[in-house]
Amino acid sequence: MTRIISVVTPVYDGGEKYLREAYESLRDERERLPEGWDVQWLVQEDGTTGRPLNAIPKEPWISPGMAGKGGAGVARTMALPRVTGELVRTLDADDMIIPGGLAREIAAMEEHPEMGWCVAAGLDLLPDGSTVAGPYDPPEGPLTYETLLTAYDEDRFPVMGQHLTVRTPLLLAVGAWPTLPAWETVAVVLSCAAVSDGWMIGTPGGFYRKHPGQTTAQAAYVGIADADQLRVVVRAQAEALRASGWRWPEGG
Repeated sequence: MTRIISVVTPVYDGGEKYLREAYESLRDERERLPEGWDVQWLVQEDGTTGRPLNAIPKEPWISPGMAGKGGAGVARTMALPRVTGELVRTLDADDMIIPGGLAREIAAMEEHPEMGWCVAAGLDLLPDGSTVAGPYDPPEGPLTYETLLTAYDEDRFPVMGQHLTVRTPLLLAVGAWPTLPAWETVAVVLSCAAVSDGWMIGTPGGFYRKHPGQTTAQAAYVGIADADQLRVVVRAQAEALRASGWRWPEGG
């Protein structure tokens, strides 16, 4: 039986400029996966126009969908009913998988069955085509909740939630991506870490495209008025999960 890694990509109407490049990176990556594995790509419009979905071809491994507008986190979560994979991987509509990225993430999860998630280092892809590594990338190895929470409190969160790979039952158990106006990718990593250690893959697994049109570059996002409240609620949710005493897998 074919094993599946489900890649979830949210996109809004007008945000599909680079979606074809994301598609091409995944299409090529399918040929690099370990034997017996394949990709399911869930492209979820944040809204119901249907227009962004016209940017991708109709192929059996691609699952397009749409739902009421609620932001990227809501769009990702609304794609989950169609997930068929045992692993879920995030990929933004303007980003790309680096060759071999998914294969390394699958290998990490296979080699560390006790861990519920992993995250790969990323490379910022600048408008001139050059790339820059993240400033706080941890070395290859285990990622603990304590390490991530300390970094979060010091405003130097070391991993990119846009490059998260997580076991599907764990993602569902922590409530998937929260309905926040921002930081939902950080929140889901902290929530997963609160109940299960993860693994850092030192080799970059994805390009994080920097461009003027990206959501996180907009003034309404960068200067969000409720940043202090966001910081508190993201931390509080993770701490509540940690304090519950429940661990994934059960008894872990």
